[in-house]
Amino acid sequence: MTSSQVIAQDNSPFSIAIHGGAGTINAADLTAEQEKAIRDKLTQAIDSGYDVLQNGGDSIEAVKAAINILENSPLFNAGVGAVYTFDGGHELDASIMDGKNMNAGAVAGVKHIKNPIDLAISVMHKSPHVMLYGEGAEEFALTQQFNLVANSHFDTPHRYAQLLDAKASIIKAEQTNGGDYQASVNQLRDNYKYGTVGAVALDKQGNLAAGTSTGGMTAKRFGRIGDSPVIGAGTYAENGVCAVSATGHGEYFIRYHVAGDICAKVKYQQKGIIQAADEVINQTLVNAGGTGGVIAIDKQGNIATPFNTSGMYRASRVSGQAANVMIWRDK
Repeated sequence: MTSSQVIAQDNSPFSIAIHGGAGTINAADLTAEQEKAIRDKLTQAIDSGYDVLQNGGDSIEAVKAAINILENSPLFNAGVGAVYTFDGGHELDASIMDGKNMNAGAVAGVKHIKNPIDLAISVMHKSPHVMLYGEGAEEFALTQQFNLVANSHFDTPHRYAQLLDAKASIIKAEQTNGGDYQASVNQLRDNYKYGTVGAVALDKQGNLAAGTSTGGMTAKRFGRIGDSPVIGAGTYAENGVCAVSATGHGEYFIRYHVAGDICAKVKYQQKGIIQAADEVINQTLVNAGGTGGVIAIDKQGNIATPFNTSGMYRASRVSGQAANVMIWRDK
């Protein structure tokens, strides 16, 4: 590599965006201390990923660094702080996609993996498969020297309180829905349905990456898996096009192939990332009755963060600029 190439690379744009979930986030429901804690953790996560990029690291490393911080925080629905299943446990999902070579890895329904995004990356690099589920994913984790943790590692009092409230709502609804669990779940308030975390990044070499990690939906049953580990639905990245990580009511994101659809609009219709993401989230999904949001980044490092809920925890940082941390539309 010549000196001129080194200088060009050092001056190349890079950027990163993260989310900590979209849903019914009302300012009146957050104390000043809670809001500060959330903003501080989002800032820590975005700065961690940004530092990787600034120091020449690749987009996968940056996504991992940011998501690990969110997974290790009880403030978000991923890792510690993951929501509870109907039976009182935790089942975690995660995925990663490398835009450079279109490689991807995902895990679903794991119960003893401290940082599911790390295992998804191992699946991407060390497995011939894209998605591994449950006990099989954890068996693979042992071959990769992962240390398993007790399922109780993910316990938090506020998530347990949410479970009890959600179960009471479901049971009450079942009484009027003829015992129909699915119809009753659909009546849950939005803040029970999601809270996924994710990151997208563009590194100095022009490589895009996207990752997503979640505890899923409160009171989920029957091994339910949402969009987070589904490539093309909750996570997608392709160099020269865009990278997307989603958060929302996963069933709709799967049906409408949300992450992939946004990138398809950029690739085939030559739409800008902001327009493409907005059309899918605020038109396609809204018309279908789906709620949530995405973070998306294009090959120039432009960032879009549309959502159709009252709020979405999110942060972004572009090369040479300070972090922008937001919860609602205007702050």
